[in-house]
Amino acid sequence: MSIQVFGQPVSRGVAIGRAVLVASSRVDVAHYFIGDDQIESEVARLREARDAVASELVALKSEVPEEAHAELVALLDVHLMLLHDEMLAEATKQWIVERRYNAEWAMSAQLEVIARQFDEMEDDYLRERKADLEQVVERLLRALGRQASGMPPAPSVARDFAGEDPLILVASDIAPADMLQFKRSVFTGFVTDVGGRTSHTAIVARSMDIPAVVGAREASQLVRQDDWLIVDGDAGVLIVNPSPIVLEEYRFRQRQLELERAKLDRLRHTPSVTLDGQPVELLANIEQPADAEAAIAAGAVGVGLFRSEFLFMGREGRLPDEAEQFAAYRWVVEAMRGMPVTIRTVDVGADKPLDRMSAHELRHEHTLNPALGLRAIRWSLAEPEMFGQQLRAILRASAYGKVRILIPMVAHLAEVVQVREALERAKQDLRQAGHAFSEVELGAMIEIPAAALIMPALVRYFDFVSIGTNDLIQYTLAIDRADESVSHLYDPWHPAVLQLIAQTIARANEAGRHVSVCGEMAGDPAFTELLLAMGLRSFSMHPSQIAAIKQRVLRADARSLSLQLPAVMATDAPQELSQTLLRSRTH
Repeated sequence: MSIQVFGQPVSRGVAIGRAVLVASSRVDVAHYFIGDDQIESEVARLREARDAVASELVALKSEVPEEAHAELVALLDVHLMLLHDEMLAEATKQWIVERRYNAEWAMSAQLEVIARQFDEMEDDYLRERKADLEQVVERLLRALGRQASGMPPAPSVARDFAGEDPLILVASDIAPADMLQFKRSVFTGFVTDVGGRTSHTAIVARSMDIPAVVGAREASQLVRQDDWLIVDGDAGVLIVNPSPIVLEEYRFRQRQLELERAKLDRLRHTPSVTLDGQPVELLANIEQPADAEAAIAAGAVGVGLFRSEFLFMGREGRLPDEAEQFAAYRWVVEAMRGMPVTIRTVDVGADKPLDRMSAHELRHEHTLNPALGLRAIRWSLAEPEMFGQQLRAILRASAYGKVRILIPMVAHLAEVVQVREALERAKQDLRQAGHAFSEVELGAMIEIPAAALIMPALVRYFDFVSIGTNDLIQYTLAIDRADESVSHLYDPWHPAVLQLIAQTIARANEAGRHVSVCGEMAGDPAFTELLLAMGLRSFSMHPSQIAAIKQRVLRADARSLSLQLPAVMATDAPQELSQTLLRSRTH
């Protein structure tokens, strides 16, 4: 029977494929694809873990106190039986052999399958054995984790098996680090139970340019492994096991969207200039060095935001050193062939925790308000050694092209002074070590209302500013952007948000400072005319969004749009008025 699940649309388009469930577990589980040459060794890992757990259980049986002997021994015997049951052992092996899952992912996938079967049993006693199964799997996952301790993180192998159905990822939630692992795989869409339009998981999904729905509540409980799914990224709807008629309708929509995308691709090398002759800079947001290729292919004229924190994630707590960071930054700078590259210093915390922080451990799960805690530039200043390494690596990369440094979450002038001092120390260290570097521009990310309100002071210390609309909206409206229970209150059209953005753009322009928007509003066609009317001439977005924004820019008359701005800013319903007044000024 077909089921519809509603959530938040976060990445447009239509995906059709079979469900791949990433089960939530009390034990952290690594998810990655293995190569053909790793199948035997991964199956061997699974076998060794099972043997280790069997030995543990046998040892526990011998240590059971005599007064509790019968009951506990019977329980341990049940665990041993489950451990060797073919439904667990052989079926898990099949996930490795047929789907190329790593052993941990294969184990958690099979747990999901069997757990569903236990839930449907009518016999109460048998249904309660699900807890025993979960305990056995936890032991197996811990045993696999002990095998992997000390090993470097496994690379994600691109899955390319001819003739297989397309896959759609379904999970309760997906950490940004896991999203990077999945980024190089072949998922054609994804769905999560939690999250909002601007949660970081959603942002990475848009960078992958695949349809996605988040905040779908019980999706991971309703969907079964290998169910046929339709992800409608435009409407925010997940359809489970669609009827043939619905399936054909969505296949037709897929073909139409592909034709529209092909038309937009023709604009790739067209200069981005408004009808009244004003050039507009369209830059790319990237997460990994390899994303620079997609930026160039999309026609970006530079990188407006390189999210360096993704170099720090999914590394089992081992942070990248100066040499590793330098190699990554240099790769991007050289790949962009002289076009500017803006590197944001590490921005962790809130929805982007690291596996393990160094001296000041960032305990995200124990922080009452993680979005307001030790994150972004606050964490960097609390870790001077790490911050110094990153600044030196960025400066060294500047010898190979045009580099800008962007500081996230600026709020206090005292922080600005500390950043300036750290940058000077980094330059002095490089001079002493004999490393070449060029002068770099220093920019502030405007994402806290306080920063927008002290713009006249900030522009004295910075060469440019970049507006991070995602966090600016979150902090202005006191809305956790990753919390689906309040996501309906997350409103980029709120008059207070628009006032802050317009004010920041105006003050930067008055001071002769370059200003861009690098948040999600930059890549949303609904805001293009409004931002042009405000005087914005630099947009930074995911490469996949550049063509659609360029089409809007080419049809806009910026001078006429600016004349309509006061009316839009004065109304209580700016979204509605923007669509009538501003759109009438495009051709």
